[in-house]
Amino acid sequence: MFSSVILRPGISVSRLPSRSLSSITKFDTKKFVQSLQQQGGFTQQQAETCVSIVNKAINDGIFSITQNLVTKETLSSTAYQQKVDFAKLKGELQTMDKSEFTNLKKEQENLRTDLTNLKNRLKEEITKNQAGLRLDLNLEKGRIREESSIHESKIEDTYTRIDEEIANMQMQIKSVKTQVMQWLIGVSSGTFALLLAFVRFFG
Repeated sequence: MFSSVILRPGISVSRLPSRSLSSITKFDTKKFVQSLQQQGGFTQQQAETCVSIVNKAINDGIFSITQNLVTKETLSSTAYQQKVDFAKLKGELQTMDKSEFTNLKKEQENLRTDLTNLKNRLKEEITKNQAGLRLDLNLEKGRIREESSIHESKIEDTYTRIDEEIANMQMQIKSVKTQVMQWLIGVSSGTFALLLAFVRFFG
């Protein structure tokens, strides 16, 4: 009798048909009246009053319970709607994930492109700096070689001038020696002649 309803607190309630309440609360009141009279010592009026009170209490309790009951159809409809909502949410999440994955992939490609461009620019700058450095080194080497050649030429000129000065000094020394020898010869000759004359004069 209760197979067509399910207790579901906290959701919208579908009222049971009125026949369900009457069929649930229907029982043999006459039998209960007789039992109260025979076993409890009640009069017929007292027994009927008690049975009426109990019957009303049962009806009120069952009516209160039915306020929280929903039919299987309502539950199935709710479950189906939840499945539809879940499928919709799942589709939205998948679409969102796919969109975010696409955006992430695009950002990754852009980042890879930026890194490649940066790498190429750095490579160009390094190559340019290396070429400039080589040029500077070559120019510096050329300047050093030129200065070295100039210094060597100056040293050679100095050596040449020194040799010339030495040669001149040697010639001057020879000339002086010749003059000294001539002077010594002249002096010696004069002295000898003077001595000879002196000897003759006093001889």
